[in-house]
Amino acid sequence: MSFDLVATDGEARAGVLHTAHGDVPTPAFMPVGTKGTVKGLDPERLRELGTTILLGNTYHLHFRPGEELVEAMGGLHRFMGWDGPILTDSGGFQVFSLRDTIAAVDEEGVTFRSVYDGCEARFTPELVADIQRRLGSDIAMCLDVCPPPDVSREELEAATTLTTAWAARQLAATRAPGQLVFGISQGGADLELRRRSTEEIAALGFDGHALGGLSVGEDRDVMLETVAWAAPLFPDERPRYFMGIGDPAGILEVVERGIDMFDCVLPTRLGRTGSAVTWEGRLNLKNARFARDERPLDESCSCSACRRFTRAYLRHLINQQELLGLILLSEHNVRFLLDLTAGARASIERGEFGSYKAAALERLDSAAFAPGEEVSR
Repeated sequence: MSFDLVATDGEARAGVLHTAHGDVPTPAFMPVGTKGTVKGLDPERLRELGTTILLGNTYHLHFRPGEELVEAMGGLHRFMGWDGPILTDSGGFQVFSLRDTIAAVDEEGVTFRSVYDGCEARFTPELVADIQRRLGSDIAMCLDVCPPPDVSREELEAATTLTTAWAARQLAATRAPGQLVFGISQGGADLELRRRSTEEIAALGFDGHALGGLSVGEDRDVMLETVAWAAPLFPDERPRYFMGIGDPAGILEVVERGIDMFDCVLPTRLGRTGSAVTWEGRLNLKNARFARDERPLDESCSCSACRRFTRAYLRHLINQQELLGLILLSEHNVRFLLDLTAGARASIERGEFGSYKAAALERLDSAAFAPGEEVSR
């Protein structure tokens, strides 16, 4: 068993995911290290911030630098200098979100053009499994068909059927020693298809399960409603992963609905564009109102940016395009979401998640986070 459920509060869950490179307390936010690095943050700093697990991406690592090189260098952990758990996305989201690069989708796999050089490439469940085996990640995600929210029901059903077939093949493929494999359900917000997909994926016996095909542009209320009834369809004794959410309110909402793991590029992307995630909402440090602001980004945060620097100084760095400013904001944003998630876990263990969430949402200015910014992984 790779997962222990230690506490529940309504549908909200606290647990421990056991991996080959260490235990992960859940709920867990996973900073995204798409190409083998979380942009602007080195592994030692990530540990100091409270990171327990990172996400890497099969699509990008396959094309640059290639799984053969990573394997020859001792695997992804050694290559990137991170000794903790790593989850690798399958690359399916990247392929299917770039629909104009797709040449063909069939029972065997998907043919597409690489975003790097435009050359034709092909992913099959077996190839994706082998790439992740050679990368040596702790958790490997299955290749799935991830359609946009506006497709016809016929297309959605075809994607659901193919996702199950591919999942069964990938589960049977060789994996790295100790590597866990997670299946992904599809079906969009369609009750019948989502239920069918969830039941089929759960029946295959994966180490964990993910809700795919959500947070891809659909209405937020529809997404949350789908999570509420779909997450409990998965077995209680397996971890549940929501792919691609990272705004503070969204994290609390999916945790309340029974999600254990989630990832997003949002904290580092906002940091690189000069914005900070705070209890006041999103602060755009480029604004002139911060020019003489002597306060830290967030009074309650103990990251380097908040401990040592003023908003005025950080604004100066951002407006002068100094790398230190982008790094400090990224550090703060990651720390904020990790602290928020750790607080959620502690409140679940106390049986007080409802009051924790209510108090957090009262403090947060959720409107400061533009809808849909959590979509891209």
